[in-house]
Amino acid sequence: MYGIGAAIWLILSLILSIVGGIVIYFVFLSKKNEGKFQGFLGWLYDFLSFKKMFLEVFLKIAYICTALYFTLSSFTYMAIPGMGFLIFLLVLVLGNVLARVLYEFALVKLIICRNTTEINQKLSAKNINVEDKK
Repeated sequence: MYGIGAAIWLILSLILSIVGGIVIYFVFLSKKNEGKFQGFLGWLYDFLSFKKMFLEVFLKIAYICTALYFTLSSFTYMAIPGMGFLIFLLVLVLGNVLARVLYEFALVKLIICRNTTEINQKLSAKNINVEDKK
């Protein structure tokens, strides 16, 4: 009995999420509402329309957690007889360097996206000013 109820709820959830997403997109996120909301609704509008990127903050926090993990977990290998100290150094140094490189690649993509958006906005504003002068 539980399986049938769960399946029905999953299908109902899918239908409600599709309908709700379409309604929110066309009613709340329409261009005519841009700059209309203040406070929490303004934040929610910016969040849902991807005006602000939160991934950068998330990546920075994830990098710090990853670096701490590599650093702290590397001490485990010191207890291994023989090659333990070498493994400790490899995990400590290479783990942190590899994590840093991977997170920097991800952040570079975000920075390129942000810069491209800013350039596009400046060019659009410049084109509007040029057309107004004509």
